[in-house]
Amino acid sequence: MTSLLPTTERALLHRLAVEQRDGRVPSIIAGLVRDGETIWVDARGEVDGTAPTSDTQYRVGSITKTFVAVLVLRLRDEGRLDLADKLDQHVPGTSIGNRSITEILTHSSGLTAEPAGPWWERTPGGSAGELLATLDGSGLRPAPRHVFHYSNVGFGVLGELVARHRGRSWFDAAREEILEPLGMNRTTPAPVAPHARGWAVHPWADVLLPEPAEDAGAMAPAGQLWSTVDDMARWIRFVAGETGEVLHPDTVAEMRAPGAVDDGDQWRAGFGLGLQLFRHGGRRLAGHTGSMPGFLATMLANPADGSGAVFMANTTSGVGSAIVLDLLDILDKHEPRIPEPWKPRADVDTALLDLTGQWYWGPTPHVLRILPDGLLDLVPWQGKGRASRFRSNGDGTWTGLDGYYAGEVLRVGRAADGAPTHLDLNTFIFTRTPYAEDAPVPGGVDGWRPAE
Repeated sequence: MTSLLPTTERALLHRLAVEQRDGRVPSIIAGLVRDGETIWVDARGEVDGTAPTSDTQYRVGSITKTFVAVLVLRLRDEGRLDLADKLDQHVPGTSIGNRSITEILTHSSGLTAEPAGPWWERTPGGSAGELLATLDGSGLRPAPRHVFHYSNVGFGVLGELVARHRGRSWFDAAREEILEPLGMNRTTPAPVAPHARGWAVHPWADVLLPEPAEDAGAMAPAGQLWSTVDDMARWIRFVAGETGEVLHPDTVAEMRAPGAVDDGDQWRAGFGLGLQLFRHGGRRLAGHTGSMPGFLATMLANPADGSGAVFMANTTSGVGSAIVLDLLDILDKHEPRIPEPWKPRADVDTALLDLTGQWYWGPTPHVLRILPDGLLDLVPWQGKGRASRFRSNGDGTWTGLDGYYAGEVLRVGRAADGAPTHLDLNTFIFTRTPYAEDAPVPGGVDGWRPAE
């Protein structure tokens, strides 16, 4: 584990200790990841008389949903389904049969948050058939389609979708396709020692009530799993893009793209394909919060720099996911990243140099430069407007990777001598001077003139 400065460790421990004391939490453990490595783990409180360690299991609740989402995306990447498919094509006979898989993954199907019957988190779960039989018209909320409405039931249904395609339970699929390949051997559907016990803390006295830890049955895909800080640190790295052979990094990036907004006009939180999304301090974070009787947890990854944080606690209430954001803030404040020294590169394709520099879309200046990984980067000169990176197609054209021009083709117009004259980006024309006369549309328009 990389060593942090003593002042950093003290600041992190202080934040954790305050959370444990003020939240009256029996035990809490947290960890930080940076550059693909766990750089800090600490804990407060006790589990069976001793401090928890990075190998102590806690129930992680709805973080379970992120694993189910990965299983669904694996099926998509194998060609077994399309995210635009209606549920009826895979699990027929429910009231949401005309909803797409994407809508269920992004919690925008209109399906109720909780299943019919007794409180599912505190009672033994039933079979998939029993769950599906309850999904009649009463399970649809009055809010219009495509509006965010969190649904635990939706992920119970997705777990059944996975099981039907794989011919085994969703968890057996997760173990074979995700957990074992990533070395996450301490993530299980039932607790395996050492593990914490779930507690509720009395609101007005310092006494505890043991919480049940039932098998949720068909609802297990919504929140069944137990895990450790070590395993969650690996999952942070996965969500950030270190995906091994489980998924292509581009698929995980697709999962991190916003699909639904969770907090209205502010847009600080939302959902991608099974991943919760947050904006905080200039970061775009992805992961999930989790809660089950007696347990709270949150894991978030920052794909931009491969960092992330996790906490797990054995209490029904008293800890907020803001602690994860605070730990990331403390790390950045006390130990900001030191940039690698700049140095010239030997692998730059100098044939591309004539493309670099200023280009104009109408009167608006842009700059094109070559990135260290051989990509082209087209950005507005003053930072306002559409920016995208482009990857070479090997035939003189380039395809946008992100931003407004994601998936669009960039073509270079050249003069008879081969000199670049304009960029044609899906019919948008960029020229070396504003409205260059010798370029295609707009081709100079009517000329520049002073005010009359």
